[in-house]
Amino acid sequence: MITTVTTTTVTTVTSLTAASLALVAIVTLLILLINKELVADSSNVLARRLSRALNVVVLPLLLVFGVVAIVRMLAALG
Repeated sequence: MITTVTTTTVTTVTSLTAASLALVAIVTLLILLINKELVADSSNVLARRLSRALNVVVLPLLLVFGVVAIVRMLAALG
């Protein structure tokens, strides 16, 4: 009985943590993409540097978004 409760609790907490991290990653990606678009058209040197620096952060988050989307689609199909 205790083993079943412990296993169920660990599974639930792990699922909730993974969902929370995915949500944080997606919201962060959205905010960074908006910021990148706002500074991309500027003629300011600092703004152009910021736009290039945001690429370093945005690309890995796009990969995370892709993995999350694939996992959610596979879960919905299965």
